[in-house]
Amino acid sequence: MEKGKLIEFRVQGERRLAVAERPEGKKDWIVIDEGGQSHKIRPQRVEYMVDGGSYKVADIPSFVERARKYIDPDSLQIAWEILTEEERAVTPEEMAELLFSDRSSIYSYAAHVLLSQDKIYFKKKGDSYEPRSAAQVEEIEHQEQVRAQKQREQAEFIAHLQQALAGTAIEWTESDRLRLEAVEKLALDSSNNSRTAEEILAAANKTNDSRGAFQLLVEIGWWKEHENLFLRRSSFPLNFSQRVLDVAQSRLQSTMTEPDPERLDLTQLKVYTIDDESTTEIDDGLSIEYLDDGSSRLWIHIADPTRLVVPEDELDLEARRRSTSLYLPTGMVSMFPPELATGPMSLVQSQVCAALSFGVILDDTGEIREYRIEPTLIKPTYRLTYDDVDEMLDFGLKNESEIAELSEWARLRRERRKSQGSIQIKMPESAIKVKENDEIVIELLDSSRSRQLVAEMMILAGEIGGRYGSEHGLPLPYRGQQQPELPSDEELLLLPPGPVRYCAMRRCMPRSEINMTPTRHASLGLDSYVQVTSPIRRYTDLLAHFQIKAHLKGEPLPFAREQLQEIVFSVTSSAYEATLVERQTNRYWSLEYLRRNAECIWQVLVLRWLREDENLGLILIEDLGLELPHRFDRSVALGDRLEMRVTRSDPHRDEIQFREITQAEAQATI
Repeated sequence: MEKGKLIEFRVQGERRLAVAERPEGKKDWIVIDEGGQSHKIRPQRVEYMVDGGSYKVADIPSFVERARKYIDPDSLQIAWEILTEEERAVTPEEMAELLFSDRSSIYSYAAHVLLSQDKIYFKKKGDSYEPRSAAQVEEIEHQEQVRAQKQREQAEFIAHLQQALAGTAIEWTESDRLRLEAVEKLALDSSNNSRTAEEILAAANKTNDSRGAFQLLVEIGWWKEHENLFLRRSSFPLNFSQRVLDVAQSRLQSTMTEPDPERLDLTQLKVYTIDDESTTEIDDGLSIEYLDDGSSRLWIHIADPTRLVVPEDELDLEARRRSTSLYLPTGMVSMFPPELATGPMSLVQSQVCAALSFGVILDDTGEIREYRIEPTLIKPTYRLTYDDVDEMLDFGLKNESEIAELSEWARLRRERRKSQGSIQIKMPESAIKVKENDEIVIELLDSSRSRQLVAEMMILAGEIGGRYGSEHGLPLPYRGQQQPELPSDEELLLLPPGPVRYCAMRRCMPRSEINMTPTRHASLGLDSYVQVTSPIRRYTDLLAHFQIKAHLKGEPLPFAREQLQEIVFSVTSSAYEATLVERQTNRYWSLEYLRRNAECIWQVLVLRWLREDENLGLILIEDLGLELPHRFDRSVALGDRLEMRVTRSDPHRDEIQFREITQAEAQATI
């Protein structure tokens, strides 16, 4: 290097031209760039030295401007094609000769810039540049196209994001959706942070955490304000695959009522279906058949989805994966595609429907004297609600005397089970519904005669299913429960009657279990019991139908004992997760209801202690049937009734706090 030489070097990756000024020590040189700034560099940092005479700093701008006119990256492709055929490398000077037919300093520097910034056609080797192979160029061009496409998509996404934040309705692209999924993952789990989510949140000026991600998704309309995070965190599928929907559609187009001569025709019987008004999956109905000898046969008709589902087919495997229908305050997530579950699978009023019917003749004590199980055809006559049936029972309608008779049989059955050791725990229950405008309604469910009627008939069908399986040695999902160690009568008498006493009993109840052989169910007071009454919305019931129907027809059982055990184990795990989602979702909307009604004063009952030494107990809001924890700031006793007001409720954080209302405050609100 010598004074006046024009050189190129880099400062923090930026290309820069400078003029050599003087040596500094034995190894370094002082160079001055276009802006007059001096730099101490070693010769090894020089990337290119311009041939020719001596330059001054003032010459740099005009030199750069003249060279810029010849820096056209597209010209490299022609040179690459020529050099590829010749299989030779070139220096910048040789490239200048090829491109511009001139090796002078301006052209050689332009060629140097082209070659040094090229990422596609040439690679540097020593002081020369070798042409890449055609295959390498093709791959690099493809990668560049992909990168450019990603940059365009990113720019479009940021534009969509800003528009959405400004309140504009956006039609999100598939690329947008993939980016928003990264934000979703962070919103659901703080450990799922990614660079994509971080960049998006930064662009939206949101905190890089779960709360910031949730806020962004709500503000752009991707999620609702009350998005069910419990459901999203679970493995429960939110939607049905197209393949499953296609199968469902094909089943819809098949004959709705199969011409099966093996089905018993019971369409002449009056059939009552009794459900909540909002129920859409109608899976049970009741009838009474009056026999010639003056006795009555009760029929419990259960929807028969197995006529549309084959073991191990797409519908069966999807139902198995889901294990159950989810009943949430905001609506139902069905185990089967809704068009099937609420259509040809259900017992629809005034339509001929396929059913698996459990017929039974009871003696005067409610004990089973004779039973039969038949695949049938029925025609539901009335679709009734629980309120409808309660009114019919209260008014004693004589033209529908079957309802009163069914209620009386249900009473006998309840007394019969009680004599067999059944355990009844009557804790307040409530139903939480969220309407379309996000209005929350909490309805306290009383243990009405209509609900007792239906419950007893369903238990009766389960006992019949259990007996049939036991008598024929069938592997079925028998549900049992060990005998609990309840508090002694003396201990229970020390507790206030009602919810406090029942709560103490409930704590002692073991969880029910499913076995492949009959097992006593302690709380029901039955020696064998199989849930068979909800095959549209509970997969273990569907399994029982598959097995029982095959045996009735004399066909091989679809599932051997070991296979059935494996399936039940898997389904039980999924069903537990679904139950947890339902419980968490109900709690969320409970806390949201209390947040919205913070001014209300609630009558609460002290149910039990969670940690008595810390004054932490469980309270029951009697008007709502809600059980919630509370830390008392004074001494209270189980069964005490207090007046409380919510001081803080945050459903997203699952936090709630109450404050006891003094008598003076209570008087002031009157």
